Amino acid sequence: MAGLRAAVEAARTRRVVLLNKERGNKSNSAYAQGGIAVALEGRAERDAHFADTMRTGRGLCRPEAVRILVDEGPRRVRELIRWGVEFDREGRGFAKAHEGAHTRRRILRAGGDRIGMEITTVLLRLVESNPRITMAAGVFSVDLCLKDGRCVGVWVLDRGRLRLVRAGAVILATGGIGQAYLRTTNPPVATGDGVAMAYRAGAVLADLEFVQFHPTALALKGAPAFLLSEAMRGEGAVLRNTAGEAFMERYDARRELAPRDVVARAIWREMAASGDDHVLLDVTTLPRRWLLERFPLIAKTCRHYGVDIASTPIPVAPAAHFMIGGVKTDVYGATNLPGLYAVGETACTGVHGANRLASNSLLEGLVFGSRTGRAAAASARLAGLRGAEPPEAKEAGTASDATALKAVRATIRRLMWDGVGIERTGSSIRRALDGLAQEGWLHRAAFASREGIEAQNLLLVATVVAKAALARRGSVGCHFRGDYPQKGTHWRRHVTVIGGPARRTPTVRSG
Repeated sequence: MAGLRAAVEAARTRRVVLLNKERGNKSNSAYAQGGIAVALEGRAERDAHFADTMRTGRGLCRPEAVRILVDEGPRRVRELIRWGVEFDREGRGFAKAHEGAHTRRRILRAGGDRIGMEITTVLLRLVESNPRITMAAGVFSVDLCLKDGRCVGVWVLDRGRLRLVRAGAVILATGGIGQAYLRTTNPPVATGDGVAMAYRAGAVLADLEFVQFHPTALALKGAPAFLLSEAMRGEGAVLRNTAGEAFMERYDARRELAPRDVVARAIWREMAASGDDHVLLDVTTLPRRWLLERFPLIAKTCRHYGVDIASTPIPVAPAAHFMIGGVKTDVYGATNLPGLYAVGETACTGVHGANRLASNSLLEGLVFGSRTGRAAAASARLAGLRGAEPPEAKEAGTASDATALKAVRATIRRLMWDGVGIERTGSSIRRALDGLAQEGWLHRAAFASREGIEAQNLLLVATVVAKAALARRGSVGCHFRGDYPQKGTHWRRHVTVIGGPARRTPTVRSG
């Protein structure tokens, strides 16, 4: 969503090439179910949205970015309506949902629980009909190209050949890192490519220790960790342990509507206490007809795996969901490298702090997508196209065997889930880092395949996330250290990671 919105904006003044390693609408955005948080009714409502976002971010949000989010959000949403997005309505107004940590109902939805698909479909239609935008599908971005310290293009793998796509400016909109974890709501494309590319080029990364785990993802043998929207709890769903007991009141007075980090840890502890691999999300008290109309996608998916949500509590467990940190940017998407921008889940604008408020991510993609597209277009206009050196010669590797790569990815995901998951300690993080180091040959091996480079990217991203988690000796938001359960003395500092072509290991700083 962020990348599409940036492309639409940049194309007002510049030609845009949109590189997509997949074909079609595969992204975290398209998977989004809950809705888009926005205050349409005026200053008082925007101030309330600002306060909720700041509170949920646990004191680590960047106030300037949050103010931009809530103030420019209504304009971006009204723009979507003009472009054809059909939000659900109640009477003469919009239907609004309630989600965790929001003090009022402000979540707009579409198609019941199909908000992501609705918005991305409309944006894709705009992009495909724009003569200034060229879409290149099935083209895998490998590395950024720098000349004299400026980003001047992207090296891509296209039909087995490495070639350069030159550009006056480059925007990274590659989504999150969910595939670094054993359980994730993210699609297979979320392999952290943009973060890895930025690190290798020397961009600053920030807040990587803050990986948000969604509390309720489907937990059935043989089923993916399919997201069960927080809006279900906003509509009255109750979390129960496997003994049938409602347990959230023991952890937070807001019960099911507590912030995601609180709910995820509560579920994690209930699972640990019972020895079960799930708890239950109970919506059986809600009217069947209303429930199936309100959550059609969820009902259909659960039914496919043998669960009738109207009559049977749904087995759920947490799953890696959203990367709060990423490539550090200003409020126009600019990184520390001239010509390089980042947006959406790839970027760290500071808007989410230590814990993202539910349904702020779609709004972030639209607001900062618009700003970033405009800023990148202006930068490209000033810079023009510059020449670039050919890529560094790479030695042939023997590790591109599909079985070996699959095993490596499984190892990374298990190490991160066990060591850098919902609750982590210094010793668990170090065990994960030791295990990741055993796969270090990936950094030295070269691959002529997307799968091999994705494995390299996952290993790199997992390593920098773990190092950032080790550096923050305290607990805040969705970063919880069992050995440092309090915030610590310098908790307001942000952890940054600096990479670059000459760096074999990440440099981590807290400041």
